[in-house]
Amino acid sequence: MKIFFIGADDANQRLDKFLKKLFPQATRGLIYKINRKWKIKISIDGINFLKQDNEYKLPLNSQVKIFLSDTDFSLLQAKKEENKIMYWEKNILKKEDIVYEDGSILLINKNPWINVHPWENKSKEASLIELVHDYFWETLTSLTFRPSLVHRLDRDTSWIVVIAKKKDMLTRLVNDFKTHNSIKKIYFALVLWKLPSKEWKIEENLTRIENATKENKVKIDKNGKNALTYYKVLNEYILETKNGKEIISELEIEIQTGRMHQIRVHLAYIWNPIIGDKLYWNKSFNHYICQEFGFCRQALHAWKLEFFHYERNKKILLEARLKEDMKNFIDKLK
Repeated sequence: MKIFFIGADDANQRLDKFLKKLFPQATRGLIYKINRKWKIKISIDGINFLKQDNEYKLPLNSQVKIFLSDTDFSLLQAKKEENKIMYWEKNILKKEDIVYEDGSILLINKNPWINVHPWENKSKEASLIELVHDYFWETLTSLTFRPSLVHRLDRDTSWIVVIAKKKDMLTRLVNDFKTHNSIKKIYFALVLWKLPSKEWKIEENLTRIENATKENKVKIDKNGKNALTYYKVLNEYILETKNGKEIISELEIEIQTGRMHQIRVHLAYIWNPIIGDKLYWNKSFNHYICQEFGFCRQALHAWKLEFFHYERNKKILLEARLKEDMKNFIDKLK
């Protein structure tokens, strides 16, 4: 028999969902069976323990008493071992990649070519969230909550990734990112050719293409969802190629909406595609840049992020340095 104390990160969730997280090897049917046989009792005063329905929401500071043997606990709580290449071996998650950390959030300057979730693609390399869980190891005290990604990211780009270390912070920031409340995202990009203006906005509706696989997944559509992108030209470079000279423009970009592939589609639409974009631009030019300059991904970087920090009760603006491959490419352009 064991007693589990319900803290802030475990409270206000249904009993069956709490048990499923606590016992990852248990089926939902087994969890229902254990509760049905009076093996789980809950107390809000630490004295009186009562049986509750599976839908019962666990109050803060309540206690859950579970009548199972030590062997059953070990079997039900065991985690599936996977053949992952941990960050210690690959040296992926470095201290210099941590942009900011406090008791409730962690911000990482994500390297390109890393999946953010383990189920994306069929790679055996550790995903970003697995690296984060290893980074924290056993320092967090929640029974069921683990540090979680606030937003989604593309595999082949470098970004500021926001990870919530507390359940309440996760809920609030996910809502802010979804509604764009108090969120300001500024990107850095390298695009082909000269822009029509030094500063401008692109306001074209976007719609997702149904059943798209490797081809374009988003298109300009007057009946689609509104999308607004601002850009400012920071620099222009002359690139000598075998076919002559090309202009490469360095941009600062701010988006007011967060549509899928918004920046990529908008810039391709005005004939200033992002270098290295495999979906919305010329593959042969991307191959040339990769072969001649060693830059083999899309030149898009989540550069600055402003958001409201609820525990500190103020807005925070953070900046993530450019990754080495992008810095080296720019140095060669100079």
